[in-house]
Amino acid sequence: MNLKTTYLGLELDNPLVVSAGPISRSLSGIKRLEDEGAAAVVVYSLFEEQVNREIHELDMFLLQGTDSTAEAMEYLPEPSSFQLEPELYVEHIRKAREAVSIPIIGSLNGVSPGGWLQYARYIEQAGADALELNIYFLPTDPLLPPSEIEEDYLSVLREVRRTVDIPVAVKLAPYFTNVAWLARKLLKEGADGLVLFNRFYQPDIDLDALEVVPRVDLSDSNDLRVALRWIAILRGQTEASLAATGGVHEATDVVKAMMAGADVTMVLASLLRRGPGHLGTLKADLARWLEEHEYSSLDQLKGSMSHANVPQPGVFERANYVKALNAFPTPGFAQEEGE
Repeated sequence: MNLKTTYLGLELDNPLVVSAGPISRSLSGIKRLEDEGAAAVVVYSLFEEQVNREIHELDMFLLQGTDSTAEAMEYLPEPSSFQLEPELYVEHIRKAREAVSIPIIGSLNGVSPGGWLQYARYIEQAGADALELNIYFLPTDPLLPPSEIEEDYLSVLREVRRTVDIPVAVKLAPYFTNVAWLARKLLKEGADGLVLFNRFYQPDIDLDALEVVPRVDLSDSNDLRVALRWIAILRGQTEASLAATGGVHEATDVVKAMMAGADVTMVLASLLRRGPGHLGTLKADLARWLEEHEYSSLDQLKGSMSHANVPQPGVFERANYVKALNAFPTPGFAQEEGE
């Protein structure tokens, strides 16, 4: 079965791309992912806060005591003698690129334009085949208008686009007034693709300790529906690459995403639950499903259920809202006559 697809201009053997996460922190982990059938790997993210904090701390250390004696700078080490975490990240990209034959995609996670974005160029120089910009911002200021939030996203992309030639994908959250408008602007500003959607970390409350605590819940297949809707809508509006992420656990999830119009599906939570061997299961099950339903290749079904291709595109919009609610079963609640 031909499972080949193209993402960000990269020819891939199948649509299973491993999303940024802890399993790519070691070279052995990346090699294992390739062995199990991953088509590409997005390496764990380098965060804006990491870069800014470590550069600030290094500057403070190097300047501390420089006014004490004329010879002070002679015994202070040069910045190049330090191995900061951002530098180790770039080195990890370089080693990963040398260790495997599948594409390696770097990941920058942040929100504001600034010096931290220089690492986009370093990631490219290390040999990354593409870059994913994960712009994570949760607005809490009631005086901050939506237009400024969107402009920040565009500014980050512009700054990165000026410094790198490799393909760039932007990972978005679904919480925008008009996802389609922002997608169009990002693609116009030079994004080669979009990753839909980021799942924000949600805090919880510890009732015993009376503390707000961090909590990360892994996705399940139901989470994929948000991405399905918007990929289906955007597929008819752009030829740019689209990746579905959040909720890809079974081969049928891959099929749905590709039918909606995705070029690839990002997997992570299912691998954290079931191990890297689940990649082989997904690949085999996908090929089996296509064969059983008489498809000759993955391309044959791609976009077949997008907004532009379904007989009733309103199912992706508000038109089906009332119908879906009224059809929901209510066991144990008697209906009055005439209702």
